[in-house]
Amino acid sequence: MEVKIDTKEKFTVVTPVMPDLSANIAAEIAENCNSILQKEPKNVILNLENVTVVDDSTAEILTELQQKFYENNASFVICSLTPDVEESLDKLELLELLNITPTESEAWDIVQMEEIERELLDSDDMEFDTNP
Repeated sequence: MEVKIDTKEKFTVVTPVMPDLSANIAAEIAENCNSILQKEPKNVILNLENVTVVDDSTAEILTELQQKFYENNASFVICSLTPDVEESLDKLELLELLNITPTESEAWDIVQMEEIERELLDSDDMEFDTNP
């Protein structure tokens, strides 16, 4: 499989280099992402800048993968969609369900904001006075 993987401090960027993201390749990406989910950093940015074709089953795999990441307190952000891929996801009514940003830089920002949000929500230091 032709995929570039770049591990950063807070996330891993997965970039398919082939223009056709078939269900078989998406399943392999999902397998790689699931292994990333088991270690740190467990956040993933899927950069689709090279992808021009996404079939229906691939779109479903990406949607399920995103859900799995959020269920495990990790971020999964898709970035750099080509117009053809964006149109395919829109026709399947998945565009609004997926966490998508126009650029990889904006995806980094989303991951970092979600990390901060999780840290704040998981913090035991917060005390609320229930008796005014």
